[in-house]
Amino acid sequence: MNVYETRNIGDLLENIGYAGRGIVIGRTEDGRKAAIAYFLMGRSQNSRNRIFREEGEEVIINAFDPSKLEDPTLIIYSPIKRVGDKLIVTNGDQTDTVEEFLQRGESFEAALETREFEPDAPNLTPRISGLLDLKTGSYKMSILKSANAAGTACDRYTYSYASVAGSGHFLHTYQGDGNPLPTFAGEPKRVNIPDSPDELAQEIWNNLDAENKISLYVRYIDLTTGEIENRMLNKNN
Repeated sequence: MNVYETRNIGDLLENIGYAGRGIVIGRTEDGRKAAIAYFLMGRSQNSRNRIFREEGEEVIINAFDPSKLEDPTLIIYSPIKRVGDKLIVTNGDQTDTVEEFLQRGESFEAALETREFEPDAPNLTPRISGLLDLKTGSYKMSILKSANAAGTACDRYTYSYASVAGSGHFLHTYQGDGNPLPTFAGEPKRVNIPDSPDELAQEIWNNLDAENKISLYVRYIDLTTGEIENRMLNKNN
């Protein structure tokens, strides 16, 4: 096995089936741009009743139909925020925790030491987070997951990656479908990052399970000019 091999994210998603929520961070093949992507999947009516919207450079999750919102806990949050030259992407309200720590001059790791997996037994969904440095294109990824089936302790893993043209990493919450849902295991997966945000968006969107996919957001940032290209897909329109 070639440990440096990168794979198309579409092939990975097709084999996973139910990935839950996922983060991709990397650098385009031409080396010019950093890329991030974040997607949502859901099985319940409450989870599926969601939509992404933009507010400046921040991405916010709202209820698509507020009258059908049962419980906003764990499903309504801002997955993407910017603090200076850092871009935060997470699968929960730990986005706000990381933002607060960075604004105080503290670290990504210190912020996540104060958080743990989601209190949604029996799934005990991992909290996944990423931090992209817009000066260098380097990035970090983190997963906080339960140390045991009882949810009595939290394991914390942080990965720090150099910026490599054409390469990125993919981290998601679940290994597939099940009851309880099987938690992601291992390191973030190496994936190809194409030059086109449309290509990455379609590669992800077209390979997410049609019934369970909800929303996808892709952002490309030119590391020299700061120019931004966004792509947003919502199943609920």
